[in-house]
Amino acid sequence: MNIQYKLNPKLTTDEFINILNRSTLGKRRPIDDLKIIKGMIDNADIIVTATIDNKIIGIARAVTDFNYCCYLSDLAVDQKYQKNSIGKQLISKVQEQLNDKCKIILLSAPDATEYYPKIGFIKHTSAWTLTRDKKLV
Repeated sequence: MNIQYKLNPKLTTDEFINILNRSTLGKRRPIDDLKIIKGMIDNADIIVTATIDNKIIGIARAVTDFNYCCYLSDLAVDQKYQKNSIGKQLISKVQEQLNDKCKIILLSAPDATEYYPKIGFIKHTSAWTLTRDKKLV
């Protein structure tokens, strides 16, 4: 399998939605809202794609300060290509862009909770989220 990894490639909303859907991550992303999808692409600090014959089979998308923390907001690998270390390679390519002491932080998809400890991530039990429409009390 001749996989090429590309850092910050030009990426269309259709390409992004397509790989999200082929990985099942599309179920948890706003794929029907093209404005949000475009913003997700345009405002990411790091995007790494895995391609075979110019077809995207995997993607990692991150927001980071490059020094202290990096939020890995999307890690998606086409279901046909999973279990070939592509996700691990995508994470490694993101990690290469960061300061040595920078931590990668992520929220796991429910089906991937067993994957991350296997590749070296440490579980953190106190993550919290707050949506923009939710008011602080």
